[in-house]
Amino acid sequence: MSPLVKGIIALACVFSAALLGIFLRTRVPDGYQGSDSKDVVRLSMGLVVTTVGLALGLLVGSAKSFYDTQNAEMAQIGANYIMLDRMLIYYGPESADARAELRAILADRLENSERLSGENKTYMDIRSGAQVGDTLSNKITSLSPKDDGQRYYKQECMNLMIQLGQMRWLMYEQNTVPFPSFLLFMLISWLILLFLSFGIFAPRNPLVLAGMFASATAVCGAILLILAMYHPQGGLIRVSDAPLRAAMQQIGR
Repeated sequence: MSPLVKGIIALACVFSAALLGIFLRTRVPDGYQGSDSKDVVRLSMGLVVTTVGLALGLLVGSAKSFYDTQNAEMAQIGANYIMLDRMLIYYGPESADARAELRAILADRLENSERLSGENKTYMDIRSGAQVGDTLSNKITSLSPKDDGQRYYKQECMNLMIQLGQMRWLMYEQNTVPFPSFLLFMLISWLILLFLSFGIFAPRNPLVLAGMFASATAVCGAILLILAMYHPQGGLIRVSDAPLRAAMQQIGR
């Protein structure tokens, strides 16, 4: 289920709770709607508001940190591609086949990425755990250095290949960790309780309904933002492949 669908479901649940509260208002005995009752409910819901605010703030911060980490790792992959191409250039003309393979791999990762439902093809390969670069690794391994300089550059190329593999598998492992479903359930439950209380003591008029819908949309928008940043491989907020496109422009020069 995509983050957008989850956000819409959360909005439907929260706003329905507000409508249910407005419906129950006419069935609440008059003795329960006195100022003392309202004050106690407001104090109780104030605690819920604080809890929801803290939870949303912490989750937004955590999701932004995760998204920034994924962006930085993608930029590191692009930088490693450029450095690998430079090391192959320094090795000598014998590395021409390896350089051509490197460019072909990167071009394949970027090919038609805009047509794939707005998703980054490189990120899709990472998320699926696809094997990438075995042929390139074999070509680099098969190089036969003739002097200490070529041996050094070959070793550096192998180190960069290892770093690329480590970075890709690190991103793969990070994307296998699911967002805690129970945490999302509890957050939506608190919001349902909060908006239910709003509806019970709210007057029935279009302005109140519009205000509660706007509030529900805003808070569920925060939930959508959190889920989207925790799933940056596609959708509304995704990791850009701009570093890899920049690397593609540098490779082969």
